[in-house]
Amino acid sequence: QAHLVESGGGLVQPGGSLRLSCTPNGRTFETYAMGWFRQAPGKEREFIAVTNRNGASQYYADSVKGRFTISKDNTKSTVYLQMNSLTPEDTAVYYCAADPKLHTIVTLGNFEYWGQGTQVTVSS
Repeated sequence: QAHLVESGGGLVQPGGSLRLSCTPNGRTFETYAMGWFRQAPGKEREFIAVTNRNGASQYYADSVKGRFTISKDNTKSTVYLQMNSLTPEDTAVYYCAADPKLHTIVTLGNFEYWGQGTQVTVSS
């Protein structure tokens, strides 16, 4: 069973928006840094965005800067990824992940807990 659960994926037209949500299967993830990754067909998994424990700081991949926003609501135990101005190149399975160790660098190995992914398809 996945440690995290993603939702909100689906089919959207180019230029449209989607908001993904991520919720832990327990209440032990609220103090963790949370990140979003994606994997397009035939490609490696890539980093999208990360936010720190309290949601005060965010870091984005160049490919989504200015279009995507990550946020963390510890009260609701939910992490969001607001995606605007979507393009077909954004089509991928999007994964939520948690880093419980307060790392200062973003790398796949730092994220110990993952969701099973939610499909985002951008197409006319």
